[in-house]
Amino acid sequence: MKKVRLAWISTHPIQYQAPLLRQIATCPDIELTALFFSDFSTRSFVDPEFNRTIHWDTPLLEGYHSEFLPGTGSQVSAIKAFEPRVGGLYKRLHKDNFDAVLVQGWQHYGMLKAAWLAKRAGLQVLMRCEATDHVASSKGLKGKVREAIVSCLLSNVDKCLAIGTRNRDFYLRRGFKAENIGSMPYCVDNDHFRQKAEATDVSALRAELGMDADRPVILYASKLMRRKFPDQLLQAYAQLPEPRPYLLYVGDGELRAALEAEVKVQKLGDVRFLGFRNQSELPAFYALADIFVLPSINETWGLVINEAMNAGCAIISTDQVGSAVDLVEHGKNGYVLKAGDTPALTVALNSCLDEERLAAMQAESLKRIEHWGIRENVQGLRAALGLSELE
Repeated sequence: MKKVRLAWISTHPIQYQAPLLRQIATCPDIELTALFFSDFSTRSFVDPEFNRTIHWDTPLLEGYHSEFLPGTGSQVSAIKAFEPRVGGLYKRLHKDNFDAVLVQGWQHYGMLKAAWLAKRAGLQVLMRCEATDHVASSKGLKGKVREAIVSCLLSNVDKCLAIGTRNRDFYLRRGFKAENIGSMPYCVDNDHFRQKAEATDVSALRAELGMDADRPVILYASKLMRRKFPDQLLQAYAQLPEPRPYLLYVGDGELRAALEAEVKVQKLGDVRFLGFRNQSELPAFYALADIFVLPSINETWGLVINEAMNAGCAIISTDQVGSAVDLVEHGKNGYVLKAGDTPALTVALNSCLDEERLAAMQAESLKRIEHWGIRENVQGLRAALGLSELE
């Protein structure tokens, strides 16, 4: 069997991509090599938005072949447009080594360089990125530079692989032909999150957190930063009639102190701040929750929604969250609200707390996320490479 030799090019190992890479590596007709610019995510590093040091507790490099390209990748703790410096692309990207290249994004100069080199070497060039037009983008000169970079990259790409509807629209608006846009939906490892959620002893977790057995739980799990509006959720929650459900904040960031102070002022005793939780811990909190809320703006996707749906949560999101278009149907498995509308958020929370409606929404979330996973990603990649569907 002749294998397609595929180079997966990413700035660094990413916790959400690792399970997908492991699954691609099991395909008997794909020979996968992941080429990374930096190893910073495999070490402890400071995330300024979480306001703490992070060390992921899930395997990032197991189950597939990977290489770290030469350069300054071992010296950085974050990715910027021109950091780290990257070498070795010219040496690696030619027909003696690969048949196709999949470029993950465009916000580092190495991606543009990789696509340009691969195209001139006669390799098939694929691109997958998060870009959409619904988030605030640079204006003026910065905006023009951004569009020039994207245009240059797309001119070297044979096929784009859309992560969702808004990402597909991004390519179409820039003149990319619809027939050259495939699909690799943005996903998490559904099996992992679902199995871990199902295995959670919810009663024991409630007892550990000092929570009553039957009261509903609203969950926010993300960075406590301004564009994600955790404070708006608190305002909406405070308007709910008593007895209120529990409100759990999982995450950390710049707004935590202000949120905790507001909870004390308003005497909201059923709000819990649980801090940053690593990947292995998150499924238990999704299992505990009934309703998951992400009131962000400028959210290109929001994979926490995927995660929460795998535990059967009803979802409340905004029209500024990219995943809401594909994963949340207003009134079916949750609500999609205009960003910043606090009264509407209170109404949506109240609506979800109806027991019969909540049960239907939770079941619908499980149903919808079932076919938005790694298998669909692998099928989309195989189609782009001209390979047959998996059975």
